[in-house]
Order: sequence, then C-alpha cells, then structure tokens
Amino acid sequence: MTGDVDTSLDTVRALRAKVEQLQGRSIDAPVLPTHPALAALLPGRGLRVGASYALGASMSLLSALLAAPSQEGSWCAVVGMPEFGVEAAAHGGVDLSRLVLVPDPGPRWLAITSAIAEVIPVVALRPPGRARDAEVARLSARMRDRGTVLLVQGPWPQTEAMIAVDEGQWSGLGEGHGLLAARELTVTVSSRRFPVPRQERMLLPSPDGRLAPVAEGQSRIRPAQDLAPLRSAV
Repeated sequence: MTGDVDTSLDTVRALRAKVEQLQGRSIDAPVLPTHPALAALLPGRGLRVGASYALGASMSLLSALLAAPSQEGSWCAVVGMPEFGVEAAAHGGVDLSRLVLVPDPGPRWLAITSAIAEVIPVVALRPPGRARDAEVARLSARMRDRGTVLLVQGPWPQTEAMIAVDEGQWSGLGEGHGLLAARELTVTVSSRRFPVPRQERMLLPSPDGRLAPVAEGQSRIRPAQDLAPLRSAV
C-alpha cells in the first residue's frame, strides 16, 4: 500500500514539474490582484510578480491595471508619462495615496526604473528609446528578485503577455448634445502560454469611470480571430 502511495506521489511530482517546465513558471507563482474581467483573460488570473507586460497606449487600460493592486495596498509608480492624469486615474479606481509619478526620468531612465523596482511592487513605464539587451536582462533579474510587476507601454522583450485595446465606441452623446458616458471596446490578451489570444468586450471607462464587463456575469472568454498590433487609444 505504501509503495502505491509513493508511486502516485512521484507521478504527481513528475507531472507538476512537466507542467511548470512547459509554462515556464511555478504553478504556485503569486499574482497581484486585478479586475475580475481582466483576470479571466490573463495567465494565472492576475499580474504575476516578477513579470513584465506590454500594453497599448491607453491610459484607461493602465489605470484599470493599477487600480486593484493599489487598493489592496501595493505601491505603484508611473515612469515617463507626463500626460498621466491623476484625476482620471482616481476616477478609474487608483488609490492616489499609493501612487508615485516620475514624469521625466531623463536619459538614465532604465537605471531609475531599476531603482524604483527595488522598492515599489508595480511599475508602469513608457521607454523613451530602446534598451540594450544586457540592461533589460539585469532589470528582469531585479524584478524577479524583488517580485516587481512591470507594465510597459509599447513593445518589450520576454513579456508574460500583451494587453491591447481597440479604439472602441463611445456612448452618451445625443444629437449634438450631452456628455460621453462610456466606451465599449475589445480587450485582447496574447501570451506564449495560450494557443490563441483571448479577448472580451468591456466598458472602459464605464459610466462610473471604471472598467466593467459588457454583460456582467454572462461574459465568456473567446479566442481572438485576428490579433491586430498594439494600438493607441485614450
């Protein structure tokens, strides 16, 4: 009987190791919280600590990703984005008491980002130029050591996932009057861990300024038929 148990445990361990090898990470790798609608699309159902994510230029998407970690007590930093609006971020759910802004990091932007990653668990970055591979490797190692999540607006090597939004469609205006109330768009997540990209229709922002699924409680993950390049959106 004991021998059968030991054999079963060995089989489970071997299967676990194989899955971890295929996924390139530990099954139990911790993640930071994010909105449930985004979590359903992301590998590991959250922002994996020590990983980087490539984003489009949407500030609404960035705020949606920063909102849950900041509300749960994680400090966040935004580097190299002078137009990042704190009022809009607060409206989108970001806890401003846990937000650090570095609008212009200067030519040593990568060194500054690395220093910030030592002490702040979520760092959003817009690189002003291309970094050398060795510098990126050092930053990645530091992120893994410190458990930092990096959100990069634009292409970035070795990302956990790419998160893109289309231009979407605004609602709220009448015949030449009224206010823009909400924007319905498609959020697409692609990752080497998925056989095909995942996408979902969401409101970003919804009438209350935050992210919301189009049909809450009824949305379904579906594969993306055509994944366009990362696109700019407000």
